[in-house]
Amino acid sequence: MLSRIDPMVRLLALAIGLALLVPVHGGWRDAAQFVANAAVFLLFFLNGLRLPRHEVLAGMGNHRLLWPLVGWVYGAMALGGWLVWQGGQGWMPPLLALGFLYLGCLPSTVQSATAYSSLAGGNVAASVVAAALLNILGVFFTAPLFSLLAGSGAATFDASGLLKVVTILLIPFLLGQALQGRLGGWVAGNRQLVTRMDRSSIAIAVYVAFSGAVEQRFWERIDLAGWGWLLGGTMLLLVFGHLGAWLLAGSMRLDRPTRITFLFAGAQKSIAMGAPLATVLFPPAAAGIVLLPILLYHLVQLVIAAPIAARLNPPVR
Repeated sequence: MLSRIDPMVRLLALAIGLALLVPVHGGWRDAAQFVANAAVFLLFFLNGLRLPRHEVLAGMGNHRLLWPLVGWVYGAMALGGWLVWQGGQGWMPPLLALGFLYLGCLPSTVQSATAYSSLAGGNVAASVVAAALLNILGVFFTAPLFSLLAGSGAATFDASGLLKVVTILLIPFLLGQALQGRLGGWVAGNRQLVTRMDRSSIAIAVYVAFSGAVEQRFWERIDLAGWGWLLGGTMLLLVFGHLGAWLLAGSMRLDRPTRITFLFAGAQKSIAMGAPLATVLFPPAAAGIVLLPILLYHLVQLVIAAPIAARLNPPVR
């Protein structure tokens, strides 16, 4: 049974369970945050090593796919998150409601969007480039876009926040790009190890962030209506993301493989960006609660991605 569950889902469940049972607190919190920041640094360094510059530059020429996709991910989906945030005011804790806006501002996944696009018969090369571009832009767009939509009263993105993003996300990515000629071969030859390092970095960030929510006894701060809004808002954004991306790609008259690419890149949201960035943007007591919508969204998107891909690309009999 466990072997049939996506490895990232298993690792996230482990990180959440560990945070519930043995949360990091007290004097250990600073040390744990340092480890989490180091793991995030490593994650973006590996991303820089892994994404070939020539593929990204070549793929950026597909304007009919990429720029509408950027507009969908950072425009329509961000607006959808903003509407759920506004609609949830008074029905759920402010930080939980704010988590939906944060979810809407995040980029697409890289690995799963590409993998499921391939399973569905999509344009794999375009999927790789689209996911890479969305995540590169996410380093620059997500935090300021979130702060702009949330307003200064809910979230601020000041010079210290910018410095953290540049230091922990942007610098390691650029460093990985610069060292691609020397270390790219090692990454290509050790893909399984690199994937495990990626997933472990994300799990560490989730564990540290969720520990803060456990320390605040988040279950006492969210009533039945709040849990209902968490579930309902997540499902609403999932339907909006998938159906909207599919219909928009169809209205643009993209060919079917490219339309499938648009669907998965436009609807999926990245915990690989969401968890690390949350530990940078929010204090420990807030990060875990803000992450609840993206954690649920990410888990459900992986569950529904396989049947959607099978539906789009049925086996030949």
